[in-house]
Amino acid sequence: MLIAGPTASGKSALALELAQKTGGVIVNADSMQVYRDLRVLTARPTQNEEARVPHRLYGHVDAAVNFSAGHWVSDAASVLAEVRAQNRVPIFVGGSGLYFKALTRGLSAVPPIRPEIRESVRARLERDGVEALHAALAQRDPVSAERLKPRDRTRIARALEVIEATGRSLSDWHRDGLPPLLPPGAFSAVFLAPDREQLYERIDARFAAMLKAGALEEVASMAARHLDPLLPAMKAHGVPALLRYLRGEIELEEAAAIGRADTRHYAKRQFTWFRHQLPEFEWVKPEAAREWLRTKTSS
Repeated sequence: MLIAGPTASGKSALALELAQKTGGVIVNADSMQVYRDLRVLTARPTQNEEARVPHRLYGHVDAAVNFSAGHWVSDAASVLAEVRAQNRVPIFVGGSGLYFKALTRGLSAVPPIRPEIRESVRARLERDGVEALHAALAQRDPVSAERLKPRDRTRIARALEVIEATGRSLSDWHRDGLPPLLPPGAFSAVFLAPDREQLYERIDARFAAMLKAGALEEVASMAARHLDPLLPAMKAHGVPALLRYLRGEIELEEAAAIGRADTRHYAKRQFTWFRHQLPEFEWVKPEAAREWLRTKTSS
């Protein structure tokens, strides 16, 4: 069973209810909830919820790790084998479209990038700027350079790392992909699609609750480690703005407003991604999701 949807749409609660009814195992499919450093700010399941049913791939990665979709697929494959061996139901839940696409469509077979190459590209990015790296990418891999926005620091650096490490472009690697863990017909998939205005109200309320529950302290702990700002965990929604507050650049209310706005924009992108990239997901209003699950699990 696959349960997806935008942030704050009620996915985790629905997955918990389903797991309790079926004896299933909840498997995280959210790219930020893998980080142990960000329980509050990523709205990971609480310790009480994790104690009620088995939860896997939550908080198992350190923020210093450049964790990728490829890493997640490898971990998910191991968990899927374990769950199936126990004759239990795997329930993948999250909002990361790329993870679900990798799960159901497969993933490019890009090999791991050697640390020295990654560090070299990052150093050039800081020294020369993103425009220089985009120009270098255009010479080596014009297809990727044309596809990427000229100021997309993370993806430009990634594309340049790949071609420097392997001699092949990302588009070449995408053609030689890994097979899906769940082939067509092997799963049911739902996308929770709440009313936009109600969703945005929930996002705003939840961000305020996160600040009261210790989100700022989480970010302060990460700041004390002086981690690479290009690491995925350092770009989790709310982290960059709260880092600016901790450096004294902006007030807390401005940081919170930026965090709320970034999260709302991300929710919009989630709607778009699943609509265009994963049409096999059935769109259901959250209030109708339990009935949808009943029809899928009663047979």
